[in-house]
Amino acid sequence: MSIDGFGEVAEHLRRSTVLIQAGDRGNGSGVIWGGGGLIVTNAHVARGSHTRVQLWDGREFEARVTSRDPQLDLAALRIRANDLPAVKSGDSSKLRPGELAIAIGNPLGFVGALTTGAIHAVGPLRGSGWRTWVQASVRLAPGNSGGPLSDAHGSVIGINTMVAGRLALAIPSNVVHQFLFAGPRSAWLGVTLHAVRVPRGSAHTFGLVILELEPGGPAARASLLPGDILLGTEENPFQSTADLARSLETNGPRSLRLEFLRGGYARVRRVAVQIGEQGPGRSSVAA
Repeated sequence: MSIDGFGEVAEHLRRSTVLIQAGDRGNGSGVIWGGGGLIVTNAHVARGSHTRVQLWDGREFEARVTSRDPQLDLAALRIRANDLPAVKSGDSSKLRPGELAIAIGNPLGFVGALTTGAIHAVGPLRGSGWRTWVQASVRLAPGNSGGPLSDAHGSVIGINTMVAGRLALAIPSNVVHQFLFAGPRSAWLGVTLHAVRVPRGSAHTFGLVILELEPGGPAARASLLPGDILLGTEENPFQSTADLARSLETNGPRSLRLEFLRGGYARVRRVAVQIGEQGPGRSSVAA
């Protein structure tokens, strides 16, 4: 099937996609989103305060991370460059199953690789919590994270983030707009989590195990450790990752009292975490 103007659409997307050098974590992708050197990528790609960015023409720049929200898995970067080929963003709420999807990125070291497929759905993924995803049947590989998912006209309707089964999951463009213009919505906890079923021996059945802590983050300062299992607040147990996200919503600095398990499952521990304070690269929880 031939699509009029497909070559021009693909070339513009390639020129608007950057290579983000993530050090020992490998490389990722990013999207030139607007003027003033604004670039959007995943938070798990740009973890530090600075990173290196390579443009389609080979030029390299040091990029400063200006905003970062691991809950959304989004980060905004700035480089000192003008007249860059920014993408045109689309309205992800208007997507329909069956529409053509185009993904650009830098998988496994292949710069500007293109893959096509179709939109499968827009909404939460069954069994994976409350988040809305643009779900597409395009093939992604390590290095695609942070790159654009576009419609047939070249309008970016998502930021490619991960793979679930045979589907690629992208953060909807409308969520990206909210992140860029409203900023992170919740307090920064500074953890990477994974939902687990708590073994027998505890009064709780659901928990969020800490996989990683950001150095100097609120959770690290409260002496939480990798392997600890968050059970809930003193008022309410967690039943999903959304419960933790809601507990982090704040209008200013405050103390959040969490219950957690460490080691055995019989003793529930408690800790007070100071949240809502502005930190470097302010972020939220990554569930």
